[in-house]
Amino acid sequence: MSAGERQPVGEGLVRRLVGGRFPRWGRLPVERVPSGGTVNAMFRLGDAMVVRLPLTEGGAGDVAAEQRWLPRLAPLLPVAVPEVLGAGEPAEGYPYPWSVYRWLAGENPEAGALTAPERLAEDLAAFVTAMRGVTLPDAPAAHRGGPLSSLDEETRAAVEALRAIPEEGVDCDAVTAVWEDALRAPDGDGPVWLHADLMPGNLLVDAGRLTSVIDFGCLGLGDPSCDLFPAWNLLPPKGRKVFRAALDVDDASWTRGRARTLSQALIALPEYRTTNESMARNARHVVREVLEDVRGDGGRTARAARGR
Repeated sequence: MSAGERQPVGEGLVRRLVGGRFPRWGRLPVERVPSGGTVNAMFRLGDAMVVRLPLTEGGAGDVAAEQRWLPRLAPLLPVAVPEVLGAGEPAEGYPYPWSVYRWLAGENPEAGALTAPERLAEDLAAFVTAMRGVTLPDAPAAHRGGPLSSLDEETRAAVEALRAIPEEGVDCDAVTAVWEDALRAPDGDGPVWLHADLMPGNLLVDAGRLTSVIDFGCLGLGDPSCDLFPAWNLLPPKGRKVFRAALDVDDASWTRGRARTLSQALIALPEYRTTNESMARNARHVVREVLEDVRGDGGRTARAARGR
């Protein structure tokens, strides 16, 4: 099986893995958790636990990272994060390490359907602030947390792929202009600790407030703008302003963060447009929000970021 090929997993496999590694949990019911995730599969184990299994070789490293770092990060953060209850090993023909976590209640927020967007923006800013304040040594480099220019080739390739899909209606010239403008913005301070994948599917809310952040597989040190994603992939304009003010984001960081969020959406859309509805829907939302945001400020933020 190649590194990018998805490993088939099902409830029967999970029962065998859990029964072999953790016999005390072997009789608990197992039920797949619906998810738009592309790297891991989740299975409810009884009422209080969840099993997380990588679907690809590329996701296997996330398991070790979470097992190492989540216990150290948990006491430093203002909301709950996954608690590792058991570390599984390859078995039953399944080739990757896996984990058992305590179940975290809540729902994934959905852009356009938030009940308390400004309070959620404050909660998200508090989480990002806490992550940036972490000083644990020996941190890894965050996934895609390097200079914006490191994403240039992949982003431009995605734009060209979208030019060949006119039915998606992406204004490829406009998104290219946003991207090229951001490449001229200066690099920011840092690196800082990041979650580095603050997608709606990695957030849990209750009554509109943030209760948990999950999936820390991309964590590590990197450009602070990497954790600004919720400004465009989730929050409406008023919430976006609250989020920015709470984090005191300068123009250059805001410009880079907006471009990073756009880049992720542009890359995701051609890949998932027919295979993952939730990922494609959020990617389309991001493209719309970024272009409206740029038009709304007339490019002032990007010009200020370049010192003009």
